[in-house]
Amino acid sequence: MVALETPICDFGWKAPGFNLIGVDNKYYSLDDIRGKNGTLVMFICNHCPYVKSVIHRIVEDITELKQKDIGVVAIMSNDVDDPKYGAEDSFENMKIFSKKNNFIFPYVYDETQVVGRQYNAVCTPDFFGFNSKDELQYRGRLEESKMEIIPNARKELLEAMIKVSETGVGPKNQIPSIGCSIKWKE
Repeated sequence: MVALETPICDFGWKAPGFNLIGVDNKYYSLDDIRGKNGTLVMFICNHCPYVKSVIHRIVEDITELKQKDIGVVAIMSNDVDDPKYGAEDSFENMKIFSKKNNFIFPYVYDETQVVGRQYNAVCTPDFFGFNSKDELQYRGRLEESKMEIIPNARKELLEAMIKVSETGVGPKNQIPSIGCSIKWKE
């Protein structure tokens, strides 16, 4: 497992479109998930200890973001043929992971990894927060906690996306997300 940090936010960068199959066997595009006040595109996977340690907090925060008319999607771009982690990240296991963790948002599979590359996704979790014009405004972490829970940690992603929903602009100071590297195909 290689831990990587996301690059700094490229404010105004436009969200690339996609059309990916979800764990409910429906296809989702950026147009389908876009929210009136913004959109959160996150790259996660099933095996990553960073994701596993915060997934319940991600779901909690997204519950609040959806009430602010922010659309949300989770994308899994890892190579499912990876000898070490591929089986755990399989499409079937995505279905189990999303059900076990009560996902209230589409969880989609980027089999070709084209979308992950278009977004320049680096790690899991990797958060891309866009305003209502599909302009990137947040590329930071969920909160101060990493793999250990820090009580009363500031909810940076939640605060940033609420600000984006209200003003169209994200915070200037953002701390990168850290997580397991995306498992790219050779």
